[in-house]
Amino acid sequence: MRLPIILPCLVLVAVTGCTTIRSSDPQRTATEQLLISTAADRAAKSLSLDIPRGDRIFVDATNFEGYDSKYAIGAIRDHLLQQGLLMCEDKNNADVIVEIRSGALSVDEHSTLIGIPQENVPVPLAGTATLPEIALFKREVQQGVAKFAATSFDAKKGTFISSSEPKASASYQTKTTVLFFITWTKDDLDRPVPGD
Repeated sequence: MRLPIILPCLVLVAVTGCTTIRSSDPQRTATEQLLISTAADRAAKSLSLDIPRGDRIFVDATNFEGYDSKYAIGAIRDHLLQQGLLMCEDKNNADVIVEIRSGALSVDEHSTLIGIPQENVPVPLAGTATLPEIALFKREVQQGVAKFAATSFDAKKGTFISSSEPKASASYQTKTTVLFFITWTKDDLDRPVPGD
């Protein structure tokens, strides 16, 4: 009589014992990348140069640095193309050189906690034990910040044409926890909804 009960239990143990779960751990999270790229898109759109439509430009990114700089440079090039300018890959064929630079392209983080932070407590003869965080109220804010500027000059004469005033743009994500486990997140990243 016990065999019918034991057999399903053995099958269940065998099936669950064969399960493998793999999780990736990239260098940066998708949220951090979205924070930077969203801020970069907004900063690129704020660049304003007084260059006539149809002029051939060469974008000089020599002084442009920061996380995801290739994406940011692409966003700037896209914005300039949308302004009716023609892109040259060779500086010698350009009418105008557009020199771009980055004043900021990264993520700031800060948090506020009312409660007890996570702590490591020494345990005699056992090493340390980690006490979990107890949050009556906690707010974590991540903000992507991008600040771009551009200067344009005549490719042949080297004379100044125009410059774009540096403007900082931002994106954010806020995570709030109340009474230990009630949590919600708010952001302006236009991220896809899970399951769509």
